[in-house]
Amino acid sequence: MKTIPSARFLLQAAAAAALLSATVLGSGCFVVAVGAGGAAGAGTVAWVEGALTVNLPNPYESVVGASNQALAQLQFFKLGEKRDALSDDLTARTAEDKKVEIKVTRVADNLTKLQIRVGTFGDKPLSSVILNRIQSDL
Repeated sequence: MKTIPSARFLLQAAAAAALLSATVLGSGCFVVAVGAGGAAGAGTVAWVEGALTVNLPNPYESVVGASNQALAQLQFFKLGEKRDALSDDLTARTAEDKKVEIKVTRVADNLTKLQIRVGTFGDKPLSSVILNRIQSDL
């Protein structure tokens, strides 16, 4: 009589699949951190191809204002801003001459997508500092 694979085998297969998924996803191209530490209350923060991305439960205008205020508080030199009713692209430079790009996009009345990129390949710690400053201004 043939037996059905044991529960232990199924658990081992599931664990192996989870480990493989974590390895592939954590390889640097795509890492997700559930918003606890650096982005409390922000939901899910994603690090995708060098940019920190988060959806904030705040109106678009508030996030744009907080982004501009954060750049001023961090004493970054603002290079420019391209803005319309649905998106705002801010560009600035740090004292170390790192380029900072902040893109704010209206998703819904009380939902705004925020993307922060520092430098060409990204700077996760500095992006997190910028996000925390923006959130403290909301």
